[in-house]
Amino acid sequence: MPENALPKLRWYQGLTRYHWWVLFVAVLSWTFDCMDQRIFVLSRAPAVKELIRWEERRGPLEAALAPEIRAEVERDAAAGMVGAGDAAAETGRRLESRLAAVYAKQCDQFGDVLTALMILGWAVGGFFFGVYGDKWGRVKTLAIAISVYSVFTGLSGLAAGLADFSLYRFLMGCGIGGAFATAASLVAETMPEHSRAFALGLFQALSAVGNLTGSAIARFLVSPEVPTTLWGLLGGEGVSGWRVLFMIGVLPAMLVVLIFRTVKEPDAWHAARKTAAENLDRQLGDIKGLFTTPRWRRNTLVGLSLALVGVIGLWGVGFYTPELIDSALGELPREELGNIKSMGMLLQDVGAFFGMLAFTWIATRMGRRLAFGGAFVCCWVVVSAVFLFLDERWHAYAMLPFLGFVTLSLFGGYSIYFPEIYPTRLRSTGTGFCYNVGRVVAALFILFKIPIRNLFDGMGFEQPFRSVSLVLALVYLAGLIVLFWAPETKGRPLPTDD
Repeated sequence: MPENALPKLRWYQGLTRYHWWVLFVAVLSWTFDCMDQRIFVLSRAPAVKELIRWEERRGPLEAALAPEIRAEVERDAAAGMVGAGDAAAETGRRLESRLAAVYAKQCDQFGDVLTALMILGWAVGGFFFGVYGDKWGRVKTLAIAISVYSVFTGLSGLAAGLADFSLYRFLMGCGIGGAFATAASLVAETMPEHSRAFALGLFQALSAVGNLTGSAIARFLVSPEVPTTLWGLLGGEGVSGWRVLFMIGVLPAMLVVLIFRTVKEPDAWHAARKTAAENLDRQLGDIKGLFTTPRWRRNTLVGLSLALVGVIGLWGVGFYTPELIDSALGELPREELGNIKSMGMLLQDVGAFFGMLAFTWIATRMGRRLAFGGAFVCCWVVVSAVFLFLDERWHAYAMLPFLGFVTLSLFGGYSIYFPEIYPTRLRSTGTGFCYNVGRVVAALFILFKIPIRNLFDGMGFEQPFRSVSLVLALVYLAGLIVLFWAPETKGRPLPTDD
């Protein structure tokens, strides 16, 4: 029965203990997933600074730059701009300044590459696990995905260099990509009709708890910027904080046992499996099925486009607030700067929680399309304002909750909308495709930031990082165009092939 046919029944009424348990397990799986993502965001910069092995790179680069800078100083001395006795000191000062600029630029570029690799893995995992979530079942696939992202998050803390660190980030992304589609499909097919939309919105909103957990660990337990002995447990001079954070990220693997022992496949999946055995044109997890009929083809293109907008905006701009704070407040001591970044991300996560709840409320009462449209406009306005005007410490504390509210609100919409536009046999495949395959293009956009930043740098912009972010924020306006083709699913049952 459609959700609007039961106006007097609240979403939580009529739920059994098992319904609550499935929702709890799904929330835990996605919450831990988001915790591992946040650990990466907060640890990305210090990890790159250590793994880049700057001392090995510095020597050859210094030898290459020194003649150029000496010649530059000699020209300035001949023009009377540098005193004769100051030439050596000026050469050293300029060389150090140039090396520092190259170091910062290389760290930024490697950070972008690592982010792109993780998102690419996210897409690959979403595609693979999405298909096999329909073929193997939601429960088995979810357990495997959790194992993958947990193990490779832990291995990231043992990385010896950028090469193996990059591999671990890609494989961790594969696990992340698989968790969302299977968990969302499990919730959508287990919950009663009147509870589905709000349960899916709550499932995504509570993922902010995972982000908060990652930020809280980095803020109050282990700073990614500072070596730690973890109260003497690690001994010696301590271990880099970011390494310890990644090792903590292996803990979600314990959830796998709980899933296998207590959660069963939804009845809808068993029915679809039986139908697939009897009808060759109704196969489970058939990727071609997303495009062979006009209805599913349109829904797939719409879902993919909506996801693309949110992912580019979030991972190309919204999750670069630590780098924004470095750019705006870089003169502060390193430990103080780390505290501001961690607290800023905590506030961003609090905003995200309320943003996803707000999207769910609007979507269930006013429709999915209206909720997406309002969110896109708000995203463009707030993201542009934050990356244009954040210049003071208090700006971070005041602005970042609003940034989290708008940029993450869209993801509450994805968890509701994507399972609602596919039949059971394609639900995990379609959800995984929309939510994750768009990340391939998003990863390319993030890599595209590098030449754009170089372009703005060459044009004399003082902070090209901000200019690039303002350009990428325009992607939110493109989302408004997609909504012209998006079907409204409010008040309608989950679709079938009939």
